[in-house]
Amino acid sequence: MAWSKPIAITQGDPAGIGPEIVAKAFRDAPEVLQGAFVVGDCATLARALACIAQPGRPQVAVQRIGQLAQLQQLQHLPPHSLPVWQLPGLVEAAPWGAVSAEAGRAAADCVVWAARAALRGEVAALVTAPLHKEALSAAGVPFPGHTELLQAEAARHAGVPLAQMPVRMMLANDELRTVLVSIHVALREAIDAVTADNVLQSLRITHAALSRSLGRVPRIGVAGLNPHAGEGGLFGREEIEAIAPAVARARAEGIDAQGPHAPDTVFMRARTGEFDVVLAMYHDQGLIPVKYLGVDKGVNVTLGLPLVRTSPDHGTAFDIAGRGVADAGSLIEAVRMARALSNG
Repeated sequence: MAWSKPIAITQGDPAGIGPEIVAKAFRDAPEVLQGAFVVGDCATLARALACIAQPGRPQVAVQRIGQLAQLQQLQHLPPHSLPVWQLPGLVEAAPWGAVSAEAGRAAADCVVWAARAALRGEVAALVTAPLHKEALSAAGVPFPGHTELLQAEAARHAGVPLAQMPVRMMLANDELRTVLVSIHVALREAIDAVTADNVLQSLRITHAALSRSLGRVPRIGVAGLNPHAGEGGLFGREEIEAIAPAVARARAEGIDAQGPHAPDTVFMRARTGEFDVVLAMYHDQGLIPVKYLGVDKGVNVTLGLPLVRTSPDHGTAFDIAGRGVADAGSLIEAVRMARALSNG
């Protein structure tokens, strides 16, 4: 292999498009996927290979499942193999497009195994295919998504309370990066989360992560919460009472943070090069601009973890699962970014 440690890719919810975009990525971008393997179920991945088969097109890039008994086998698998680390007890052939506890449990188990392998230093990075939040809940998993589950695993590994393992979500493509103060909470709760402490913590995490990946101090544009960034208190006081004080404290620490700026223009300013990243106050404020630019290139990166984790910026797409038409572009970019971050 060209790399000392492999990258683990979780299969995602087996009822969604995760397994088939993983199979497509290995088929269509073998140079990017070299040294990577899938954590999941062999039967599920074999079904995915079958669903992406195209009549009349030679399937030269991936022809068979290569089940791994140890990670060192990766470099010795036969050519055109899809390497899979088989976890015991995973559901096989979950019905396409159906929410189920069994599928949610399978997706969660793959993430937990891969996260623990990364925390032990056995893999260089973790790339997660999409899971379904309803299926996760049905399985009794006490976390709403990947980010929170990985945060809990990292805190457990470090032996610290969850509050001492703060994480943030960054969504990035080749035109724009955005980091979120809050992630998967109701909008009313997201507004309450805009405190000086939370904004400052977000700025610190963003500064530390991007300083490592960019090799310099990042320029952070901070979005306001309210229209026109509050217009001097006319449309809300969060900018005056929480966001601006956090920016001032961050700047005193040497963080290049500017704002708060009007949310309807700060993303355009970042896209044209004024900022390296935008700190958004809540989920949709930050993710809509990035996703509008195209989900095929967007990558989700979890900042603040003692491991590298990336994922595509789309969901399970139950409506098209099993048809072989899902685009693997975002997953391929997630693997590419995981490689860059883990080697950085």
